[in-house]
Amino acid sequence: MSAPTGNIAIDGDRMWATIMETAHIGATPKGGICRLTLTDLDRQVRDWFRASCEAAGCTVAVDDMGNIFARRPGRDPSLPPIAIGSHLDTQPTGGKYDGIIGVLAGLEVLRSLNDQGYETNAPIEVIDWTNEEGSRFAPAMLSSGVFAGVFDTTYAYAREDRDGKRFGEELTRIGYNGSIPCGSHTLGAHFELHIEQGPILEAEAKTIGVVTGVQGMRWYEVHVTGSEGHAGATPMRLRRDALLGASRMVAAISDVARDNAPDAVATVGLLESRPNSRNVVPGSVFFCVDLRHPNDAVVAVMEAAMRQKLASIATDAGLDIAIDCVWDSPAVRFDPDCIESVRRAADLAGYGSRDLVSGAGHDSAYIARVAPTTMVFVPCEKGLSHNEAEHTEKADVIAGANVLLRAVLETDQRLAERVGRAA
Repeated sequence: MSAPTGNIAIDGDRMWATIMETAHIGATPKGGICRLTLTDLDRQVRDWFRASCEAAGCTVAVDDMGNIFARRPGRDPSLPPIAIGSHLDTQPTGGKYDGIIGVLAGLEVLRSLNDQGYETNAPIEVIDWTNEEGSRFAPAMLSSGVFAGVFDTTYAYAREDRDGKRFGEELTRIGYNGSIPCGSHTLGAHFELHIEQGPILEAEAKTIGVVTGVQGMRWYEVHVTGSEGHAGATPMRLRRDALLGASRMVAAISDVARDNAPDAVATVGLLESRPNSRNVVPGSVFFCVDLRHPNDAVVAVMEAAMRQKLASIATDAGLDIAIDCVWDSPAVRFDPDCIESVRRAADLAGYGSRDLVSGAGHDSAYIARVAPTTMVFVPCEKGLSHNEAEHTEKADVIAGANVLLRAVLETDQRLAERVGRAA
């Protein structure tokens, strides 16, 4: 077959049923999913994914970061695989779609190609990237980062969760420390289907977001140190209240985003006060900061402003402060050919689309460093994500998967033609 046929499509009912089936693994009472990286629930969904891919005729391999690669052979095994990748881990109060539809749509692409007897030129590889969320082990996108050479395995294995458990030990514990060195094979291209995690597509009644890149983002860990004291016997004027100082810092961090640019965002999403006793003046506080903007220069300005404001608050309150940048992900521009393939696929299918820069981080941001990459967004209700109430319409998920399929097949044809191997 020399080009994608006009009627090739995924089985939407089957894919939706698969999404609902896996949603039972780690299901929460409010209808979401809690499936943290390298937990027993993560192992359970990995086992399911591996068995499902093998049933679809794929060869499944696991690298030493726990990334799972399910490969469907192509006509020419010498061509590097075209990858469809995302993640199956979730936030503690995650939804059914974030990341998950990207992996399961990839599985459905493989199944549909089998159903229709379609032989691609290059192999097609569906990937479950480990620890995309970064909720249990910071930073986010850890394993795709190792694949792209941003981190090494020594650094990754040493990451600890809040209970002091190490990534490498937990990877071994669940049985997914593979023998293949992470990043040791080439990808011909990489596509990722994902919910938008924002309100733009829904507000503009667009079905497909053609993702042109990812904004820059940095994560920080902040330790504020004061002095514990008795809540009744320590006068206000003599206190070194770390929580009071930290609360002023949180408000100042919000101002950093508001003061710098319309598209800037700043978030404190994790805060721990110690000793966390009702009648003790807090002596220390730990919190995390997330700064983002599409322009790296603006992120740098935000960081400088944040450091100045927090240091000033600490001095005024008689507190000590330490600020460590634990993750720096620069802004990313995706591959023009891959972007155009998604745009054409949406147009040919008659879906309304618009270009978007992703406000959230994704594995594709790192994979773009080593392979031509882009993403396909579909709307999510009210832009809600990282929330158990996260919802995406079945029709939109099916539309996104069909655009993904056609973009992959067009890329397969284009890459084969470049080396004179297209049939």
